[in-house]
Amino acid sequence: MSEIQNSSIFALDDISDEEMSNLIDGTVTDFDEGGLVTGTVVKIERDEVLLDIGYKSEGVIPSRELSIRKDVNPADVVAMGDEIEALVLQKEDKEGRLVLSKKRAEYERAWNAVEEKFNSGETVEGEVIEVVKGGLILDIGLRGFLPASLVDLRRVKDLNAYLGTRIEARVIEMDRNRNNVVLSRRVVLEEARKAERQEILSKLQVGMRLKGTVSSIVDFGAFVDLGGIDGLVHISELSWNHVNHPSEVVKVGQEVEVQVLDVDLNRERISLGLKQTTEDPWRSLVKKYPVDAIVEGTVTKLVTFGAFVDLGEGVEGLVHISEMAKTHVDQPSQVCAVGDTVQVKVMEIDLDRRRISLSMKAAAETLGTEVEVKPLPESEQAEAEVEAEPEAVEAEETVEE
Repeated sequence: MSEIQNSSIFALDDISDEEMSNLIDGTVTDFDEGGLVTGTVVKIERDEVLLDIGYKSEGVIPSRELSIRKDVNPADVVAMGDEIEALVLQKEDKEGRLVLSKKRAEYERAWNAVEEKFNSGETVEGEVIEVVKGGLILDIGLRGFLPASLVDLRRVKDLNAYLGTRIEARVIEMDRNRNNVVLSRRVVLEEARKAERQEILSKLQVGMRLKGTVSSIVDFGAFVDLGGIDGLVHISELSWNHVNHPSEVVKVGQEVEVQVLDVDLNRERISLGLKQTTEDPWRSLVKKYPVDAIVEGTVTKLVTFGAFVDLGEGVEGLVHISEMAKTHVDQPSQVCAVGDTVQVKVMEIDLDRRRISLSMKAAAETLGTEVEVKPLPESEQAEAEVEAEPEAVEAEETVEE
């Protein structure tokens, strides 16, 4: 058999170490610092992970470069055979290995994705991985800082309660030079609450009765949470009786039933009434005093246009000056004084305005008696004549009101 010779076939013994190194270098890809490479996990150790990237030696990822989370166990981040992307930090360490970073490769891609959401106004979502001074750190592919003041609508006392939870937030600031990303959860909650408020407002109608919880009490009334929006019960709408302070009627946290009195869509304000959900005791009381009934009462107050008379049990009516006597009366004091007991006739009852119109003149006619009108002193008589016309006009306007 003839010997076949081929110039392309050679013995390895004939190649020097330098030539062999050059041959190997020619079969592997060259890498630049800052570039991205893809490789397979071939070894996992406590402080590093080795990656086969087709280089003359494996690439090494120090444990601190595996994740943005601190003090992680490499085995919790990667598994044998995983194909991962990494960024070249150093072409050769003292052992001639390529030093890589998984977290920085992810950071580069995450920064671009987060930046797009920042520019478009979209939200990001991530797990709270740390509680730091002044706020929280979220894993959104990179470390996002959520200030304590922007965690909720109200100041949060214990930030540790959020550790390990997932939070949706809005990116409000990005600084690439400082690798700084600031988040806000409050703005997301505010927008959701505003949408919820608008939805609730659009469904509310005057006269509706709703269940709610007293959220706060102020001097002029109480705010009631209707499930996403607060309405105000003014102090005058808390009870049919006089109220000195809202705390006399309700307390924070109390569940109440209220009636919608008014809805202002533009100002997002709801006026509520608590007393309207119960029967007005005044309506029951006035049933004892039907129109045309003659009743006895006590004069409680004199005003320029007449006298107020207490009929008992908190029911008070007005005797207009024109209804005090047959003859002309300049001043109510000519007929009665505070504390006097008088006979009056019920002339009219206005249930909506809670008013009763009384007449001493009509009562006297029915009873066949006369109402005495005392003369005014001369000084008061002259003054009364001067002011008679303006006072008459004022009296009519007051009664109409």
